[in-house]
Formats: sequence, structure tokens, C-alpha cells
Amino acid sequence: MTITQLQYVLAVAEHKNFTLAAEKCFVTQPTLSMQIQKIEEELNILIFDRSKKPIQLTAIGQKIVEQAKNIVNEAGKIKDIVEYQKGFIGGEFRIGIIPTIMPTLLPMFLNNFIKKYPKIKLIIEELNTNEIITKLKNGHLDAAIAATPMEDEKIKEIVLYYEPFVAYVPENNIISQKTEIEISDLNLDEILLLQDGHCFRDGILNLCRNQEITGKNSFQIESGSFETLIKLADEGLGTTLLPYLHTLNLNEKDKLKLRQFKEPKPAREVSLIYPKSELKIHIIEALRNTISGVVKGAIAFQNVQIISPIPKK
Repeated sequence: MTITQLQYVLAVAEHKNFTLAAEKCFVTQPTLSMQIQKIEEELNILIFDRSKKPIQLTAIGQKIVEQAKNIVNEAGKIKDIVEYQKGFIGGEFRIGIIPTIMPTLLPMFLNNFIKKYPKIKLIIEELNTNEIITKLKNGHLDAAIAATPMEDEKIKEIVLYYEPFVAYVPENNIISQKTEIEISDLNLDEILLLQDGHCFRDGILNLCRNQEITGKNSFQIESGSFETLIKLADEGLGTTLLPYLHTLNLNEKDKLKLRQFKEPKPAREVSLIYPKSELKIHIIEALRNTISGVVKGAIAFQNVQIISPIPKK
């Protein structure tokens, strides 16, 4: 069997369709099918149950796919080893960034990075945390920027910075009279939240874990946009919490509605994460140094309390 044949097996396992897998591998469907059949004949087993729709892995096929992932990933790192030994910092690098970090952080470091490392081709995707973990483990991403800790033994984390939570409080809210607030000042029923799937939402729920949503409000909304939550707060429909870097882009009028927490300030830990088997360490270090350099001047808070992005059971 060959690496190419194993790549075809992985494509079918991922897409559960021979035709779609062939398109993703840039070969014809008969070619892909024939190569997979050759492996099955060589091993005298069936990797896929073709009688089911969509196509399913057989019991032995599941074990083969897990091993094939390791083989294909390790084979792909041979070039990385050579480049690392030569000190070459370049090539394609796929990175995922969660939605609550990408709009503020990416403009801060991307221009500096591509000027300093013109031979690196960054392929950037905006993905939620679950999508990032899946793609990292499947070899579809080299690294990602996300809220941590993740408590995943297969993922390595390098902390980039700690980003405090900041309350956005409309003038008609009672806590707007305070210059600094405490977690106990928050009313979970009044907090406008991002939609489910955002780890920043989970961080807020963990922050207010001693409270319960009573459902007394006459409406319920969960948005994927901080801008929407800010506008709703301005209409007197509640308060919201923002990551610190997002507040830097607000106009001066809206900045007057911000309330910092008393120390230790609740904050999220933002890290560069990657599979423990990743060999493009020279590019990861380049990203780390560039991002840390630009963020260092923007965030000066030291005394923080890290809020986990993992939802409490």
C-alpha cells in the first residue's frame, strides 16, 4: 500500500462519499475506488460498508483509518524536518482563529507578520473551538489561536496573553454609577450573550456560575456579533461583557459606558495551540513572537483571574 492510497481512504472516511472524496483528491472516482479496492484486497478485509448510505466504516476500517491518519501525518512531516534543519522559515501554514478573537487580533499582527516572513503563506480560517480541535486532530490545521486551557492531552498550548472581561453598561443601569464593578454586581438575567458555540459565552456563564437564568425577561436573544449586543444594550435591553481588545475599537462615547472589574480582573487565557506532533515549530515561534510583541503594548493588566472557556457541567 502507498501513502496516496491511504490519503484516498482518509478522504472517503471524512466525506462518506466516493465521488466527493475523489473531487477533494483531484482524481477521478474510478481511480480512487480502484486504489481503495487494492488495499482491501491486499489486506483481505473491507474498510468501508458500501451498502449503507452514507458510506460507513467497518469495525476494522475504523482502526485502519486511525492508523492511516498517523502514517499520512508523519509522512507529511518529512519535508518539515528538512526545512527545519536548513533554518528555512516558509511554506504553507494553516491556522484557525475563533470568532471572538479574529476581528481584533488579526489586524494587529498580520501585516507585521507577512512583511517579516514573506516566504510563509498563511491560510487563515475563522472557526469555533470544536471545529478547531477536530481539524487539528485530523491534520487539516497546523495551529490555531483560541481561548484556553482546553484540557486536551493531544493539544499543546503556548499562552500569548491574558485578556480581561469588560462590562458594557448603558446609562440607565444601576451599576453604571460605579467606576469599577465586581462579579457579584452582574445579573445573569440582564446579560446579553453570544450564541451557543462561542467559548466567550461559556466563559461568561462560568463567571456567573453561582447564578441561574430565571427567564423573567420578555425576550431571549443570542447573537454571534458583539456589535449587535452593544446596540441592544444601548436600547436599554441589558448589559453585555466584551473582551478587552474589542473595546479599543469603540468610539469615545461608547467607551464611557465601559466598566472595568476590580482586581483580580476576570480574564480569558488566549493561546497558540497545535498538535503535540507538529514539527513546524519555527513558524509557530515566529507567530508567537509577532503576536506577543503587538499585544504586549495593548494589554498591561497583570492581576487577573483566569475564567475557563470549558462550560461547567
